[in-house]
Amino acid sequence: MFVGFDYGSANCAVGVMENEQFRLLPLSKNSSFLSSTLYALDRELICEAVLHGLPRSEQNEYRQLRRGQLAKAANARCELDLSPNEQAVFVGEQAIEAYLDMPDEGFYVRSPKSFLGAVGLRADQMSLFEDIVTLMMQYIKRQAETHLPADQSITHAVIGRPVNFQGIGGEESNQQAEAVLRIAAKRAGFDDVAFLFEPIAAGMDYEARLEENKTVLVVDVGGGTTDCSVVKMGPSYSQNQARQDDFLGHSGQRVGGNDLDIALSMAAFMPHLGLGSLMKNQLPMPNQPFWNAVAVNDVSAQRDFSSLSARKLIESLIKDAQTPALLSRLLKVQQQQLGYQLVRSAESAKIALSEEDNVSVDLSYVAPNVSALVSESLFENAIDMPLSRIEALMDEALSKANVVPEVIYVTGGTARSPAIYRKIASLYPNVPIVVGDHFSSVTAGLTRWAHKIFA
Repeated sequence: MFVGFDYGSANCAVGVMENEQFRLLPLSKNSSFLSSTLYALDRELICEAVLHGLPRSEQNEYRQLRRGQLAKAANARCELDLSPNEQAVFVGEQAIEAYLDMPDEGFYVRSPKSFLGAVGLRADQMSLFEDIVTLMMQYIKRQAETHLPADQSITHAVIGRPVNFQGIGGEESNQQAEAVLRIAAKRAGFDDVAFLFEPIAAGMDYEARLEENKTVLVVDVGGGTTDCSVVKMGPSYSQNQARQDDFLGHSGQRVGGNDLDIALSMAAFMPHLGLGSLMKNQLPMPNQPFWNAVAVNDVSAQRDFSSLSARKLIESLIKDAQTPALLSRLLKVQQQQLGYQLVRSAESAKIALSEEDNVSVDLSYVAPNVSALVSESLFENAIDMPLSRIEALMDEALSKANVVPEVIYVTGGTARSPAIYRKIASLYPNVPIVVGDHFSSVTAGLTRWAHKIFA
């Protein structure tokens, strides 16, 4: 069975072709999408869960590879007083629920795809990311296969990838990220995988509906990255198996929904935790501890904020603050690892602003009776820098292609925001904009390509 696999920064999805029609396979109880999150009662237990998901023929090799981590996992299970078969690692909505129940007790990862291709990782960090991606792929593959006939299993997949996984590291980062995905896919049970740029995949879904040839600028604003591709599309091109000559220009950078949520967290929530307040010597509070608290897609920032030195810094800021009660809230965020919850609240506010002008956000998990009012104008001001980067990516793709687009096709979950749409429309007022399915366009295109190259 051939599938399109969108291993997304915000959500994951799997699609199949049935009677020439695209269909999403359910991945959770009530949805075809699975939140890209993982929670473990202890990080060492992740490799143990991976081992249990491997075929018996591959378990010995993996045991040798992760011998040290598996020993630590056994100790962690004993220390947590867990029975041998008791679940200790959770994926998707189960992970979110477990994190909200025990934010300061376990290991929580949101958008693990955002870390792929990161530079300067130690060997143990690389192993951890391999295991996180493997575990998620194992889970997703099992879930998808429960909705297929008993005699069918998923063997081949086209996996979507951004044009650039990271803003730094260049092609070396991209190759490292692809290598992690290949290793994870193999351990999850895929016989073969191929990769396709996500904006091209989204464009292919649009192309299936075109009745005449067009030069299209595809803008895919996802949870972790924004990717742009300029593509020749239409009936004259859609049947070609080699499409390199039709792909005119690409650009991509790690700027997406996560960055908007982080920017909104800083602007709307952090003033309630002391950002912008003064110290006794009249100097402003340093920004870095507040940024590190919510920079959930930055490995270094998260590591710094969880460290003992960060706790001591915040405690010293409390002593020197004119409003120490506000800084005490930041200390609580550090001690109880509430940064992800703040960013999740910002994401909910962003979504609500698609339909409302103002949203009140409950922050009582940080301090009693605290809430933040988020307006559309505050949101637009907060995300001005990420929007400027998205504009630059559109210009870069068009500059490489050296064409004027006839259509702009906008997709990606983050593109639901009216602020994103207004920005794109203002840049190219004379070019028609087509809004695709924000969540399944990429999966649909990946599935169509899988059907073409593997069938």
